[in-house]
Amino acid sequence: MTRYRNIGLVAASATLAGVLMLPSSAEAGKIKKRAENQQDRIAQGVKSGQLTARETARLERKESALNHEVKDMRELNGGTLTNKDKAIVNHQQNRLSRGIYGQKHDAQTQNTAPTTEIGQRKENQQDRVGQGIASGELTAGEAGRLEGKETALNQETRDMRKLDGGKLTPGDKKLVNQQQDKLSKQIYDQKHDAQTQPN
Repeated sequence: MTRYRNIGLVAASATLAGVLMLPSSAEAGKIKKRAENQQDRIAQGVKSGQLTARETARLERKESALNHEVKDMRELNGGTLTNKDKAIVNHQQNRLSRGIYGQKHDAQTQNTAPTTEIGQRKENQQDRVGQGIASGELTAGEAGRLEGKETALNQETRDMRKLDGGKLTPGDKKLVNQQQDKLSKQIYDQKHDAQTQPN
């Protein structure tokens, strides 16, 4: 009889532990879902042109830093987040969410000038990055680095135009196309490597 009572106590304890863990699992699920939602919002902003490459790079760096912070918090606490950790992460997600909204609704937009070959390629590459963010093929860190490279190329193209009276010379176009080829390959490689945004 004592043996059955002990088994019953063990089963009841296991059930109670499972019930007590549910809120933390639900909270961890909320954090994960918010991160996914924010990535989707960034991807939509890239695709629609509401986010410039520079804005996207900044947002993705913030998202990547937050992901690393959450990972570190979990490692320090045996794989879970404390209530204090959850409050900190929620606060940071709120700030990032406001940042995404602000960047998507400011006066800056992606100026791709799709009537030119260079503009069409730039728009296509932005679409590929946006699709990679939305599908999870690109992590926040990868997307941030790619958008940083896109920003640098955009600035270099603007500088070339300034130096040549508002137009690109045939030599400038060749150089920009070579750099776009390189960036295109990097987008492909990053989308097809083993790293993915956690689902």
